[in-house]
Amino acid sequence: MAVMTSCPYPVWYINLERDAERRERMDAELARADIPGERFDAVWWALLDPTIQDQLYSARLNAQQYYQPLVNGEKGCYASHIFAWRKLLNSDAPALVVLEDDVSLEPGFLQVLQGIARLPQNWDMIKLMGRPGREKVRSRQDLIPGHDLIRYSRVPSFTAAYVISKSGAQKMLQTRVPFGRPIDIDLRFWWENGMRIAGIHPPVVTLDDISQASSIAGRRNEASFRTRWRKLCMKLALSWGNARHSE
Repeated sequence: MAVMTSCPYPVWYINLERDAERRERMDAELARADIPGERFDAVWWALLDPTIQDQLYSARLNAQQYYQPLVNGEKGCYASHIFAWRKLLNSDAPALVVLEDDVSLEPGFLQVLQGIARLPQNWDMIKLMGRPGREKVRSRQDLIPGHDLIRYSRVPSFTAAYVISKSGAQKMLQTRVPFGRPIDIDLRFWWENGMRIAGIHPPVVTLDDISQASSIAGRRNEASFRTRWRKLCMKLALSWGNARHSE
């Protein structure tokens, strides 16, 4: 994986083979920002060998950890990130920038990556996208002019843009394979595997308009009372865990 000297980490965007329009848009977006990037093949879950599916996803864990079974799109999304993490661990790169194919890069993106590269190696994941003005922030520090590194009181659910270190990839692969929750929810339960997750404020990645029409993850019809009750219990567990493990 060749990396230009101006960009400290490889930059990959996850994209289904069939989504040529999204691929062209992302290639143009990276070129516009003068960022060297490459496409990473997204997983179409139904095409995976059933043996590999069983290795990656656990219905038993899902019943214990989440309020409803995952759809194939959610499983394929998580599997795509898992395969990217595995490739990172087999590379010489210290960390990896992972993008989904429905994002736009804001001014300062490259400078933020360079600022992250100068940080001590005391982080596992840094989210590049967030909710301006709505994040629950525990602490912040200057990263580069105009952008802070923030520590969350509550980790947000976005997974469309982040930097993951080798330590973070190793933690996720050791403790989240097989998985039972969607990837964004698993990351919110960071204390379960000691993930050190930070963010960037203001964010340097935003969702593009095409994000409203996901090509991977499909959602369900209206939930039953039992499902709504299980979701409430999960939210309470999330709030309790955050309160108990915040520094």
